Amino acid sequence: METESEPYVRLTTLRRLHQVMADMNTARSLADTLQTVADGVVNGLGYELACVNLVRPDGDLVVAAFAGNPAAEALITGRVGSRDSWERRLVMGERWGDLVFIPHTEGWVLDDDDVPQWYTDGPAPRFDDEWHPSDRLFAPMYTPGVPGGSPGELIGVLSVDRPRNGRRPGEWGREALQMYAFQAAIAISNARLRSNMQRALVRLEREQQALRASEESFRQAFEYAPSGMAIAELGGDQHGRILRTNDALCRLLGRPASAMRRYSFSDLVHPEDIGTLLRTSAEGGRAELRLGRRDGTYVWVSLRNSVVADAADGPRFLLTHVEDIEERKRRELQLAHRASHDSLTGLPNSAELRSRLSSRLCRRPAQPDAPASLDAVYGHPAYDSSGHGFDFRPDAEHYDAYDHHVHTIAPEGERDDGTKGLAVLFCDLDGFKSINDRFGHNAGDAVLIEVARRLTRGVRDGDTVARLGGDEFVVLADGLGRADAQDLAVRLRNEIIQPIRVDGRAMRVGASFGIGWAHCGMTADEVLKSADERMYVEKRSRPKQHRRAG
Repeated sequence: METESEPYVRLTTLRRLHQVMADMNTARSLADTLQTVADGVVNGLGYELACVNLVRPDGDLVVAAFAGNPAAEALITGRVGSRDSWERRLVMGERWGDLVFIPHTEGWVLDDDDVPQWYTDGPAPRFDDEWHPSDRLFAPMYTPGVPGGSPGELIGVLSVDRPRNGRRPGEWGREALQMYAFQAAIAISNARLRSNMQRALVRLEREQQALRASEESFRQAFEYAPSGMAIAELGGDQHGRILRTNDALCRLLGRPASAMRRYSFSDLVHPEDIGTLLRTSAEGGRAELRLGRRDGTYVWVSLRNSVVADAADGPRFLLTHVEDIEERKRRELQLAHRASHDSLTGLPNSAELRSRLSSRLCRRPAQPDAPASLDAVYGHPAYDSSGHGFDFRPDAEHYDAYDHHVHTIAPEGERDDGTKGLAVLFCDLDGFKSINDRFGHNAGDAVLIEVARRLTRGVRDGDTVARLGGDEFVVLADGLGRADAQDLAVRLRNEIIQPIRVDGRAMRVGASFGIGWAHCGMTADEVLKSADERMYVEKRSRPKQHRRAG
């Protein structure tokens, strides 16, 4: 370093300083930049030792680079000094512009603090401007601040020692070190920015790789799922429109993917299940319903919806999982049919008969404030249009619901007065026991099956033919007057008495009918008992030898 009295600066010194600054700004990493800063002090500014103390995120300063003495470098590199100790140093001593010089006469108070430091040997100075081994010179490095204002944030401190000419730096040397610290702060800030950007790029690339892997995993899971999958629009004018389907759903519905994109699920659902679909929540909703195939048939499916987003704030889509439950539904329907139908004839059984009859009857309350639920009003559980039970309290709404019930009435007197009601025809076969006794139960079962077929063939669509048990059958026929019910009983008896061929034999049974009438205020058992009693009256009124022939 040239002395302060030097009238000019050697061109070689400027070139050397220019080179170290160029190296400092072209280093590839933060670590290389820090080491280049330390080396530049030694190679370009004429000091024998240089140390870069870098501010850590917690505020303390760590020795990040050292130049000029391998032994000292190994001793203190990586060691940490507290922020308080450093701030005490930076307010002591003499201010040389932005530099801080602490002469040996004051520095002894710092010997015991926690800032990493080294000691150099040498003779005591002979002149006032000669460098003492215990002198300390610091160049704080700040981020660029507002022009003309205060400096920016402290990012580190350059510590320098032992000028090669043995003299304290003059004005030019101080200016050069101050300028170098300013450029070093810029280089370190840029290196940090590049390092952060590189880490961000690496992190972004990893996230993109993970996203691509996730998308590929989703694509494969979507495309090759064994059950149906679909993606539909959520919201907007095209809400519910199918955007994408997998092969399993196309095979299930017998429709190509290009055709599926013209529909929404509301276009494909069975008309009776549209309410179920609309009630299904878009977010996490589930439903069991029927979807239409290309051939016009329907298949039972379990439909489960979930909402997915394309990005953090991107469009939202509806992911629908469609599982074929046709076989399970078939088994459930079979079990339900078995529970409500006679296993021999296939007709509704006694429980189903009572259920259908009870659904037409109501019990009108004796007092207007007596019932607290529809069970008390009607004598059986009440349901809303969706199939779910609801509470029914004794208020105006309660009696409105009651008044909307279509009351079942019965013709009065023995003559036909024109009143139409729900006729209950109780049928008991005559001579059936002898068939069982003579020809066995297989023959008897065949006769019962044929009687059930003839009864079913002889009534209208919508009427109910049920097997009450043994050789007893019941017919529910709505909208009949007394004469209509009697004519129906005669027609059915005439059908039953026709010969029945079983295993090559012609067999005949007769039938006795009792006609009862259902009306609100009665129970199902009361209605059946009334018809049964009338049947026995009719049976006893006919000579025994004529019962089978009708």
